[in-house]
Amino acid sequence: MRRLVALFALCTGTLGAQAGLDLVIAGGRVMDPESGLDGIRNVGISADRVVVLTEGPLEGRRVLDASGHVVAPGFIDLHQHGQSLENYAAQTRDGITTSLELEIGVENIEAWYQDRQAKALVNYGASISHPYSRQLAVLGHNPGLSGESLAAELTPEQMQVMLRRIERGLDQGAVAVGFGLAYTPGASKDEIEQVFRLARRYGASCHVHMRTAHESLSNLIEVIELARTTGAQTHVVHLNSSARDRVGEYLAEIERAQAAGVDITTEAYPYNRGSTLIQSHLFNDWERYTDEELSQFIWVQTGERLSRETFPERREMGGTIIVPPFYKEASVRRVIADPLAMIASDGMWLNGGRAHPRSFGTFSRVLGRYVREAEALSLMEALRKMTLMPARRLEERLPNMRNKGRIRPGADADIVVFDPETVIDRGTYEDPARPPEGIRYVIVSGVVALDDGELATTARPGRAVRAERRYPFAPGTTWGSPGQ
Repeated sequence: MRRLVALFALCTGTLGAQAGLDLVIAGGRVMDPESGLDGIRNVGISADRVVVLTEGPLEGRRVLDASGHVVAPGFIDLHQHGQSLENYAAQTRDGITTSLELEIGVENIEAWYQDRQAKALVNYGASISHPYSRQLAVLGHNPGLSGESLAAELTPEQMQVMLRRIERGLDQGAVAVGFGLAYTPGASKDEIEQVFRLARRYGASCHVHMRTAHESLSNLIEVIELARTTGAQTHVVHLNSSARDRVGEYLAEIERAQAAGVDITTEAYPYNRGSTLIQSHLFNDWERYTDEELSQFIWVQTGERLSRETFPERREMGGTIIVPPFYKEASVRRVIADPLAMIASDGMWLNGGRAHPRSFGTFSRVLGRYVREAEALSLMEALRKMTLMPARRLEERLPNMRNKGRIRPGADADIVVFDPETVIDRGTYEDPARPPEGIRYVIVSGVVALDDGELATTARPGRAVRAERRYPFAPGTTWGSPGQ
């Protein structure tokens, strides 16, 4: 009897869902990395949820013809610095439906989320920043990823101020804790370990830009040991640019750590040239570079190549550069194809509409160049890396992520529809702001944000990706320095 009642409820619920559908995606090749579904289906959406998948016909207030196209979960980008409306427009064109700033993070979680409420094309979220919290603890203000304060060890008093700031961010719903260890050479092992333990208490993942190490795996070993001793979920960002041509060794070390029970994951972007801030500590030794090496740095704002004369001028000015190709294309292909690595863009803030081309075409590049052209990995495997894997990375702290990165009844209606035969990135390092081809529709929270390749400019369907907020401190608790 219970089975009959359950079956009746399922049937009537499905019929009811079909009768009041807001949106139907018809006749597409639905690919769901969680279930392994790969077949022609019609997808029915009501409000912000997928309510039905069927081979039978569906009627809705609007029907999108997806014949000849793949219908997949919207792409989840764990590593996206660009968090402006202009950036969100570029991300939408690349099939991104959830954009998360988790590497460096932000200094004020509450203000950051309030600034984007009802203003975003895509879903958005951020980590609380270790380097920015550190700057505030030392200086009382945040000059970003530059300055000698990042190279100095913290006093015990500064350490407590920093930890309180990070804890407040976690209480306010930060997705994770973001680390830029390459940018904070003064951070001691004890300092980082205390922040990892704080993240572990909140079930938050630690997203880490490792220290720079070209002759050994010491930077990765440090992070693995932190993950092992604290039990914190740990995610190593942009393994391609950190490991360079030793990426195979790094992947093997991560695999060994996972086999030993360490909760550690990683990601990569599909380019062999990176981008960062010229004023950071990464380039303190720039005078040792040869003229040829300096000429390979590109000033993003204009596309010009730098020289021994212009490099210090731009460093004094501060801004974004594209760095030389420090590693081979074969190393990029190796990590993009490896089952361990997720796809994440490391997309940068747009400067006059310009940035590294990864800000415009990361996911399209993987689908076009590495899946279709190079056949380095299957389409389903690429989609798994772009959707299900990043969703699962965040599920302990954000249970609602169990409804993202999938296409099934009950899942969030975050969906991308693309042509697998034409999807491709088009940006170059000198001319980066060229949108990809082949992305036809992007649906965010049930709203069509990209409509037949064109932005639906009035739509702002993006929603906050945020942990449940907790305020365990008693009224009057001192958080740290004034002006917070």
